[in-house]
Amino acid sequence: MSNDNTGVRANVETTAGTIVLEFLPEVAPKHVANFIKLAEDGYYDGIKFHRTIPGFMIQGGCPNTKDDSKSHLWGTGGPGWSVEAEFNDVHHERGILSAARSQDPNSAGSQFFLCHGDAGFLDRQYTVYGRMVSGDEALDAIANAPCKPGGEGSTPVEPASILKVTIERPE
Repeated sequence: MSNDNTGVRANVETTAGTIVLEFLPEVAPKHVANFIKLAEDGYYDGIKFHRTIPGFMIQGGCPNTKDDSKSHLWGTGGPGWSVEAEFNDVHHERGILSAARSQDPNSAGSQFFLCHGDAGFLDRQYTVYGRMVSGDEALDAIANAPCKPGGEGSTPVEPASILKVTIERPE
């Protein structure tokens, strides 16, 4: 397998529609390689978007979301490793794919977020590693789904799920 992930795309089939992402290996090669590995291993299949904030972002990638009885752990799971931060100058705006993490900049694993609006306050603090090339309707449907009251009100009543992520490499 080539380490050059230029031109690689991910088709993210969700219960709300398909989102197509293109990766940015020139600015975040480790994060791109990590997402591709997880996707090809089927890791993301069945995972829910557990955090949605209209006008800001949708977040997914936590394996605990595959089990509704673990809803108290949603947002805390990962693949068992982390990827070192690759901060860059790509602006967080609608459609940007970025690595979710804890307070530790080097704690990203499998969780990611897709910007639903401008989030420039995150620039150079979170690793951008891709962008959406199609799927506006799905992004809007996931971001605008009704959320449960309490907390920050960002847990969807009926979270959208990832059915399958398919990686496409250029010929």
